[in-house]
Amino acid sequence: MQTIRAMADLGVALRHLRGPSATLALVPTMGALHDGHLALIDEAKRRADRVAATIFVNPLQFNDPKDLERYPRQEEADLARLEAAGCDLVWLPTPDQLYPPGFATNISVRGVSERWEGEHRPGHFDGVATVVAKLLLAVRPDLAIFGEKDWQQLAVIRRVEADLGLGVAILGHPTVREADGLAMSSRNALLTADERRRAVALPEAMSEAARRILRGGEVSAALHEAQRQLRAAGFSEVDYLALVDGDSLEPLERQGENMRMLAAARLGKVRLIDNIAVTS
Repeated sequence: MQTIRAMADLGVALRHLRGPSATLALVPTMGALHDGHLALIDEAKRRADRVAATIFVNPLQFNDPKDLERYPRQEEADLARLEAAGCDLVWLPTPDQLYPPGFATNISVRGVSERWEGEHRPGHFDGVATVVAKLLLAVRPDLAIFGEKDWQQLAVIRRVEADLGLGVAILGHPTVREADGLAMSSRNALLTADERRRAVALPEAMSEAARRILRGGEVSAALHEAQRQLRAAGFSEVDYLALVDGDSLEPLERQGENMRMLAAARLGKVRLIDNIAVTS
């Protein structure tokens, strides 16, 4: 596995990796890798001849400097896991390489970015859209794979690719979960043992609300009960728990054909997000 740190070395490495005709898949990450990330690598290997990954904790998508500081970093372990998974190349850019002095360009996506995470984390999706565009332009993969756990992020990235015509197929991979149903996330490592036990209430409450809705229950009542369950389990804040259209992310007041449930809630000092498809 090649490890690239300087952008100046990236182009040559990619040309050697791809050769005359090999297809390339990219898996962008912020490090602190878990089995969910490795599932993306496995999917990339199934879909392309070569696989590249990036590790970059993007400062533009953190509206709270303390959250950026707390984000887990474990570079040595991450590189070992990627090599064992069969990744061919890893690029670890530094902020000054992606955002050199005088950097003044911002990519902002209207519509799908404005509700939910967009409301609670101002500027977050501008940071996501900007860095993903830069990574895709630098690597020029045939396809890029992102986890569906960040469903709204995936919608934003798909919009960026379509609007800018980057020529990269953007693929989502189903959320990988722990045995008890909690979505795998780098932030799970920040939970205390007690908080980790309580955290499973998030997917459980969402699943119960989905069942109520599919049985014909009132959407608002199902969501209200789910929020009550989360607070009873020890979640201090529920930023949102909503039934939405899976494409537009607009809220639904009654059953539709393409339903998705989105949630974000805080447990202790950790903010967890999740989503599930609402299907019979």
